[in-house]
Amino acid sequence: MAIEQDEIEKIAELARIRIADEQIGDVTRRITEILGMVDQLQAAETDGVEPMANPLDATQRLRVDEVTESDQRDAFQAIAPAVEQGLYLVPKVID
Repeated sequence: MAIEQDEIEKIAELARIRIADEQIGDVTRRITEILGMVDQLQAAETDGVEPMANPLDATQRLRVDEVTESDQRDAFQAIAPAVEQGLYLVPKVID
């Protein structure tokens, strides 16, 4: 799939990207090469290939699920500006 220089200029305008006039030709060539690679990938035969979540078949080591910090709720609420029945009170911001 080839892309024309005027299409690059239009896309740059829509994306609010400034491309210098002397660079438009190079950008057009590079994007055309990228689209060619995408076309090449799409042409690959993938029937019967099962999707993979991870190509390395690795498993993640999990840590033990245990509490590592002490409960400091009372200490935090002691320094809070406003607390009521264990809840932090904040100013109303929506009418």
